Amino acid sequence: MKQTNLFKKPRKKQAHHESDLQVSCVRWFRYQYPKYSKLLFSIPNGAHTSEFQRQILTAQGMVNGVADLMFAYPSGYHHAMFIEMKHGKNKQSQHQKDFQKAAEEAGFKYVICYTSEDFIREINEYLK
Repeated sequence: MKQTNLFKKPRKKQAHHESDLQVSCVRWFRYQYPKYSKLLFSIPNGAHTSEFQRQILTAQGMVNGVADLMFAYPSGYHHAMFIEMKHGKNKQSQHQKDFQKAAEEAGFKYVICYTSEDFIREINEYLK
Protein backbone atom coordinates (compact mmCIF):
# COMPACT_ATOMS: atom_id res chain seq x y z
CA MET A 1 0.00 0.00 0.00
CA LYS A 2 1.42 3.36 -1.04
CA GLN A 3 1.76 5.91 1.73
CA THR A 4 1.13 9.59 1.07
CA ASN A 5 2.42 12.56 2.97
CA LEU A 6 -0.66 14.23 4.42
CA PHE A 7 1.26 17.42 5.20
CA LYS A 8 2.37 18.11 1.63
CA LYS A 9 0.33 20.63 -0.24
CA PRO A 10 -1.21 19.21 -3.40
CA ARG A 11 0.58 20.38 -6.51
CA LYS A 12 -1.39 22.91 -8.49
CA LYS A 13 -1.61 22.42 -12.20
CA GLN A 14 0.54 25.15 -13.71
CA ALA A 15 -1.29 27.60 -15.91
CA HIS A 16 0.14 28.01 -19.35
CA HIS A 17 -1.43 31.35 -20.26
CA GLU A 18 1.15 32.33 -22.88
CA SER A 19 0.92 28.91 -24.47
CA ASP A 20 -2.89 29.05 -24.54
CA LEU A 21 -2.76 32.55 -26.02
CA GLN A 22 -0.33 31.42 -28.70
CA VAL A 23 -2.47 28.39 -29.59
CA SER A 24 -5.60 30.51 -30.00
CA CYS A 25 -3.75 33.12 -32.08
CA VAL A 26 -2.23 30.54 -34.42
CA ARG A 27 -5.62 28.85 -34.76
CA TRP A 28 -7.23 32.22 -35.67
CA PHE A 29 -4.46 32.98 -38.15
CA ARG A 30 -4.75 29.63 -39.94
CA TYR A 31 -8.50 30.04 -40.24
CA GLN A 32 -8.34 33.70 -41.30
CA TYR A 33 -5.36 33.40 -43.65
CA PRO A 34 -5.19 29.82 -44.98
CA LYS A 35 -3.07 31.03 -47.92
CA TYR A 36 -0.26 31.89 -45.46
CA SER A 37 -0.85 29.12 -42.93
CA LYS A 38 2.49 27.38 -43.54
CA LEU A 39 4.40 30.66 -43.18
CA LEU A 40 3.51 31.28 -39.53
CA PHE A 41 5.38 28.87 -37.29
CA SER A 42 6.62 28.51 -33.75
CA ILE A 43 10.22 28.57 -32.65
CA PRO A 44 10.28 26.26 -29.61
CA ASN A 45 13.38 27.70 -27.92
CA GLY A 46 11.64 27.74 -24.57
CA ALA A 47 10.99 24.01 -24.47
CA HIS A 48 12.10 22.42 -21.21
CA THR A 49 14.75 19.84 -21.95
CA SER A 50 17.55 18.07 -20.20
CA GLU A 51 20.97 19.73 -20.02
CA PHE A 52 22.28 17.22 -22.56
CA GLN A 53 19.44 17.95 -25.00
CA ARG A 54 19.93 21.72 -24.50
CA GLN A 55 23.58 21.36 -25.45
CA ILE A 56 22.62 19.48 -28.61
CA LEU A 57 19.98 22.07 -29.53
CA THR A 58 22.44 24.92 -28.92
CA ALA A 59 25.01 23.21 -31.15
CA GLN A 60 22.29 22.84 -33.80
CA GLY A 61 21.63 26.58 -33.72
CA MET A 62 19.19 27.30 -30.93
CA VAL A 63 19.58 30.90 -29.75
CA ASN A 64 18.40 32.31 -26.41
CA GLY A 65 15.78 35.02 -26.72
CA VAL A 66 14.38 34.21 -30.15
CA ALA A 67 10.70 35.17 -30.46
CA ASP A 68 7.91 32.62 -30.07
CA LEU A 69 6.58 32.89 -33.62
CA MET A 70 7.87 33.89 -37.02
CA PHE A 71 5.66 34.97 -39.91
CA ALA A 72 7.94 34.35 -42.88
CA TYR A 73 6.27 36.75 -45.27
CA PRO A 74 7.70 40.08 -46.45
CA SER A 75 5.63 43.24 -46.05
CA GLY A 76 6.64 46.80 -46.82
CA TYR A 77 10.22 47.29 -45.68
CA HIS A 78 10.24 44.17 -43.54
CA HIS A 79 11.59 40.76 -44.55
CA ALA A 80 9.34 38.93 -42.08
CA MET A 81 7.79 39.41 -38.65
CA PHE A 82 8.79 37.95 -35.29
CA ILE A 83 6.07 37.73 -32.64
CA GLU A 84 6.76 37.42 -28.93
CA MET A 85 3.77 36.27 -26.87
CA LYS A 86 3.45 37.57 -23.31
CA HIS A 87 0.75 37.35 -20.67
CA GLY A 88 -0.16 39.58 -17.78
CA LYS A 89 2.82 41.40 -16.33
CA ASN A 90 5.43 39.21 -18.02
CA LYS A 91 8.25 41.21 -19.56
CA GLN A 92 10.99 40.44 -22.03
CA SER A 93 14.19 38.90 -20.76
CA GLN A 94 17.47 40.56 -21.64
CA HIS A 95 18.09 37.81 -24.22
CA GLN A 96 14.75 38.64 -25.83
CA LYS A 97 15.55 42.36 -25.89
CA ASP A 98 18.92 41.60 -27.50
CA PHE A 99 17.23 39.41 -30.13
CA GLN A 100 14.63 42.11 -30.83
CA LYS A 101 17.36 44.68 -31.42
CA ALA A 102 19.28 42.37 -33.76
CA ALA A 103 16.13 41.40 -35.68
CA GLU A 104 14.99 44.99 -36.14
CA GLU A 105 18.47 46.10 -37.23
CA ALA A 106 18.40 43.32 -39.85
CA GLY A 107 15.09 44.55 -41.30
CA PHE A 108 12.57 42.35 -39.53
CA LYS A 109 9.43 43.56 -37.79
CA TYR A 110 9.22 42.53 -34.14
CA VAL A 111 6.07 42.78 -32.04
CA ILE A 112 5.03 41.78 -28.55
CA CYS A 113 1.44 40.57 -28.13
CA TYR A 114 -0.22 40.36 -24.72
CA THR A 115 -3.70 39.53 -26.04
CA SER A 116 -5.33 37.94 -29.04
CA GLU A 117 -6.56 41.41 -29.98
CA ASP A 118 -2.92 42.60 -30.11
CA PHE A 119 -2.04 39.65 -32.33
CA ILE A 120 -4.99 40.17 -34.71
CA ARG A 121 -4.24 43.89 -35.01
CA GLU A 122 -0.53 43.31 -35.69
CA ILE A 123 -1.18 40.61 -38.32
CA ASN A 124 -3.86 42.64 -40.09
CA GLU A 125 -1.70 45.79 -40.14
CA TYR A 126 1.30 43.83 -41.36
CA LEU A 127 -0.67 42.35 -44.25
CA LYS A 128 -2.16 45.70 -45.39
